[in-house]
Amino acid sequence: MKVIDINCDLGEGGCIDDCDLDAKLMQYISSCNIACGGHAGNEEIIRKSLLNAQLNGLKIGAHPGYADKKNFGRISLKISSDILLNSIQEQLDLFLKIASELDIHVEHIKFHGALYNDLEQNPDLASSLSSLIKQNYAYLKVVGLAGGLLEKKSRFLGLSFLPEGFMDRSYLSTGMLTPRSKANAMIEGRKNVINQALLLANNDPILTSDHQYIKPKVKTICLHGDNVNAISIAKNLNESLVKAGFIIK
Repeated sequence: MKVIDINCDLGEGGCIDDCDLDAKLMQYISSCNIACGGHAGNEEIIRKSLLNAQLNGLKIGAHPGYADKKNFGRISLKISSDILLNSIQEQLDLFLKIASELDIHVEHIKFHGALYNDLEQNPDLASSLSSLIKQNYAYLKVVGLAGGLLEKKSRFLGLSFLPEGFMDRSYLSTGMLTPRSKANAMIEGRKNVINQALLLANNDPILTSDHQYIKPKVKTICLHGDNVNAISIAKNLNESLVKAGFIIK
């Protein structure tokens, strides 16, 4: 049997009731990344999300990003490195404090949105944030783009890294994600999304948006929880992977 991890960004709703929708999705995945109050979430949502994830036996990660709820952390903020590092540390410390109060184990860190992408474009930023993790949170794994800059910086510092692939995003031939500003950044249609997930899980070539083939080496695949069809896609994905001989964990 082959093994693949399916992770999902959760705790990103606007109110506590959105946690109930997240909980319905949790039975089909194996890991989750919970917003830390920066781009989304608050203490109440973090607490409820942690308890739901524990109940469903998921590996749990912190999901910090640019502190910009208005834009859901999807726009790069022109702020100093010190301000950004302080913000990320505040988000992580809040998240880990709540998890500790609940006696819930936290497994990993995954950065969100524009920050996730900026880390792949800016070597200094990737060095700064990986150094922050090494200094304060070295016991946590880092989840990031397979074959990307953050992976190189993290591994150089001796951090445990989980290379990630995306089932609903197209790639460039460089291995980077196609920018969301491009019309073909998102993969449309449930069948196409599931097919890319299966290709990534099997380490088979995928077709890029600039018409080349690449083979990202991934250990975890992201399903976006803010997709309106996330629950049905997660169910179909789970069934398709099991049928293809995978254990999801």
